[in-house]
Formats: sequence, structure tokens, C-alpha cells
Amino acid sequence: MARTPSLLPLLLCALAPLAQAQQAERPEVAQAASRLQQQVVEWRRDFHAHPELSNREERTSAKVAERLRAMGLSPKTGVAVHGVVAIIKGGLPGPKIALRADMDALPVTEQTGLPFASKATAEYRGEQVGVMHACGHDAHTATLLGVADALMAMRDKLPGEVMLIFQPAEEGAPPPEQGGADLMLKERLFKDFKPEAVFGLHVFSSVQAGQIAVRGGPLMAASDRFGITVNGRQTHGSAPWNGIDPIVAASDLIGTAQTIVSRRANLSKQPAVLTFGAIKGGIRYNIIPDSVEMVGTIRTFDPDMRKQIFADLRNVAEHTAAAHGATAKTDIYENDGNPATVNDPALTARMLPSLQAVVGKDNVYEPPLQMGSEDFSLYAQQVPSMFFFVGSTGAGIDPATAPSNHSPRFLLDEQALDVGLRALLQVSLDYLHGDKAG
Repeated sequence: MARTPSLLPLLLCALAPLAQAQQAERPEVAQAASRLQQQVVEWRRDFHAHPELSNREERTSAKVAERLRAMGLSPKTGVAVHGVVAIIKGGLPGPKIALRADMDALPVTEQTGLPFASKATAEYRGEQVGVMHACGHDAHTATLLGVADALMAMRDKLPGEVMLIFQPAEEGAPPPEQGGADLMLKERLFKDFKPEAVFGLHVFSSVQAGQIAVRGGPLMAASDRFGITVNGRQTHGSAPWNGIDPIVAASDLIGTAQTIVSRRANLSKQPAVLTFGAIKGGIRYNIIPDSVEMVGTIRTFDPDMRKQIFADLRNVAEHTAAAHGATAKTDIYENDGNPATVNDPALTARMLPSLQAVVGKDNVYEPPLQMGSEDFSLYAQQVPSMFFFVGSTGAGIDPATAPSNHSPRFLLDEQALDVGLRALLQVSLDYLHGDKAG
């Protein structure tokens, strides 16, 4: 009897063209990117030249709403103060997804020298400051507008629905205001539209332009804000023995607090960071003040480690101050913090080929854990989500030494706009079409 030939090689040969097609960039993505590239650059430069602080995004949100209306959408404005939300309804039945971009800028005076550099100023914590898109939210907003335009152009053949979330105050609303993703969700963002998945991106200086970084599971740290007030007793600087010096106590406290992470936290479990970001005490060179105020941040991944650091910081503050004859009051605003950003592992694995299709398999990699935080994490607690980094540092510049996000010299290579547009659009279409090739 003749031997029956194996069907496996034949099956693999038959599936090979399909596998290759599924790894390729969709033609409609390439066409949309080519058509919209210059427009997205113009939008981004406009936003960059007119930055606005958290919960102050009046012009930005108005421009976003205006451009969405020009596309034929009916955006809802005033969501969580200045948020803008719109829904694209495809002409075919299918799943629901949400895409998010943040819109706010930072209290940073720009030093890039760009022709469209920000000259804006505003009041922040009682001081006049420069305002800059030093984190790239201008790029996120422009990118999502581009994706919206592309999706609207193919709406008749689009399966499912897409919620566009233009979010204010990702950097944190100024106390005691509320804002950001937290307030959007409190206002029941997903009440009438519950997506199956939420996608977001962030331009990132430590990633080379043309590359994408993503990982399933934990990606970015939880973030908590704290404030410590050290109370002493005011006296003349020439006679410190007549008072209690809160400045000396505060400086001792700051040094001792660094041992919380270096000597008390089990860093073999997960990384953690405790940082003091501002100190304010006194007003004159020869007066020892009554008090010193300090603010800072705690970054963690492990919930138990987070709680222990809270307890250790209170303990260090109280007893270090007491050793100087002063007192300390510690406030940890744990209800205002962001949880860790955790990508849904199954969703991330499913969409990884979509990212690879845009920039090539070799240009998508898994980054280390990031100690920065994102309130995108709050959406990820509600819905399976994927958040990825788009490289923003241009060729010839080492991402390890490039000015970081939040730097006054943060410089976005505009290739990131093209990559971000194509990646977010490819991910969206692949998910809506059930991962079928275009």
C-alpha cells in the first residue's frame, strides 16, 4: 500500500500567505497615515504652542470638539471639567472599544528653541510659571484626532463602535480640585457605552523613534502624593537656641526618609521610590521660621509594600522631628493616587502582532518596569486594556541620555506622530475586525 503523504506541510503552505497577511500593515492604515501625516503634525504644533495646565484645558478642548464636529461627529464636552468624548458608530455590527488621549500640559518653562515653542504662563501653587507640553500630551491629542478622522472616513465599512476619550488633568488636578480619569469614571463615562477593551499610548523619550515598547502585566507604578509639615518655633537666625529650627529638622528628616526604600523595603520583590519634590520654609535670610512644608511622591507596584512605606514615612517624620524638639504632621493622599498600570496579558498578547505589523517585529520590545505613573490605570481597572510606549527620541540621539519626559528640553521627533497614528489605528481595526487581515 502506498504511504499517505503528510498533510502538515501542505497545511502550513496553505496557511503561510494568511499568516503573512495578518502580520502586515493594513493598506487602509498606510493610506490614512499618508493622507493625514501633515495634518497631525500641524495639529500637534498648534497644541504645543498653546499648552494649558490640568483642569484648565479650555482652548484645547474647544479645538478638539471643533475638529471632531468638522469630521461629522457630535462630541460631548465638559466631561470631568474639560474632557471631550465622542462615539464613532460603524456601519457594521461589531465590538465596542475605547481610545484615550490626554490633553493637559505641565508647569515647565520650555527650553527647546523650537519655532513653535510655548511662551505660555499661568499660575500654579500660587506662583507664576511657564507652561509646556513637556510630556507629549499634545502628540497624544493630535494622534487621536488623526485616528478619529481615519475611522470616520471608513465608517460605512467599520464594524462596531469606538469611543474617543480626550481626557483632561492626567498630570493631576490642583488640590482640592478633582479631575482626570478618576473624575471621568465618577461621572459614569462607561454607563451607556461599556467597551470590551481600552487602548492608549504615550510618547516616551527613553524609546527610540520608530520603535514601540509594550509589556503584558504591570507596566507603570502606582503613584501617591504626600505632604509633611515640620513645626518648630520662630527665632532670630543669630540665636537659634531661643527657638526650634524646623529647617534643620526637615533636612534630617529628608535624609532619614531615604532609608525607608534603601533599608526597609524588600526591593527583591518589586521596585519602589520615595522622592521629595519641593520644600518651602522661611522668607528671610536671618529668621528661623516657624515651619517647613515638603511635598513628594511614593511609587510602588506591590500593595503591601505601598502600605508599609506609608507607615514608615509617618514614623520617620514624627520621630525625626521629635529628636529636634519639633513636631511633624504627615498627610498621604492615598485616595488621590493612581494605581499601577497593568496591561491585560491576554489582550496584549493578542494585539502584539498589530504593533509589529506597523514598525516590524524587531522594533517592538518589552521594556523594564517604569516608575512613572499614569491614570490610564483607572480605565484598566474597569476594562481589559493595553497601554504602549511610542519612541520619541530621534536618530543620532541616545535615548538613555535624551531629555526625559517632564524636562524643559523634552524634544519630540515627529516620526512619533506617524508611528502613533498607524499603531493605534492598526490595533483598533484589528480588534474590531476580529484580527482579520485588511
